[in-house]
Amino acid sequence: MANLSITSSNEAVQRARRDLAAALRMADRLGFGEGVCNHFSYAVPGADGLFLINPRRLHWSEVTASSLLLVDDDGALVEGDSPPEASAFYIHWRLHKAAPQAKCVLHTHMPYATALTMLEDPTLLPLSQTSLMFHEEVSYDTAFNGLAGYREEGDRIAAALGNRSTLFLANHGVIVTGGTVPLAWNRLYYLERAAMHQVMALSTGKSLRVLPEDVAEKTRQQLNEDEADMAENHFRSVHRILERECPEYLQ
Repeated sequence: MANLSITSSNEAVQRARRDLAAALRMADRLGFGEGVCNHFSYAVPGADGLFLINPRRLHWSEVTASSLLLVDDDGALVEGDSPPEASAFYIHWRLHKAAPQAKCVLHTHMPYATALTMLEDPTLLPLSQTSLMFHEEVSYDTAFNGLAGYREEGDRIAAALGNRSTLFLANHGVIVTGGTVPLAWNRLYYLERAAMHQVMALSTGKSLRVLPEDVAEKTRQQLNEDEADMAENHFRSVHRILERECPEYLQ
């Protein structure tokens, strides 16, 4: 049962609202959104069983900190206008419950990463320095079962993610997770860059230069050493840009 005493008067919730709204706003600017679909969520620190998620049918460019929904793990709306749509709730709720690393869950149909999920072999290859951030961090769900509007499908998706940070959903899109909003956001941004590089390389029709396993693993470890600091600085820049250009996202 969620701790219902923690509401938006709490500083942790306020900070979480600002961060999640910023992630949605910048994701829209980068073309990661798709109409009024897809959702970002964050399990609020110190609030057992509570998570924030963007409301149904609201474009990411319109999201503000106060418009985000606060939901408990029984599906009850704690704060907000109306409950989230079923597919959003079941995917995000079950991931938050099953995967300790999935404090923040970002689900998109962003173009290049989604294009890879439509291939017979969707593997994100170790082709570029950027892609090596995700070496051994991606799981692949090979089944598309329609909309995930029920608990069992959410559980199946959570099982497919396992203990990794990123999941490619067959013929659908991607899920990127992290322990904080900045960390998940940083991964989402670089995942789309890595996917773009791979799609562009494939489009040449020429042979790919795949990096050897030992180099890939060494570079992944090097990148991981600085990942948290990079993510924090990257996300602070997101806040600065938005505060200059659309400060209403903080409302």
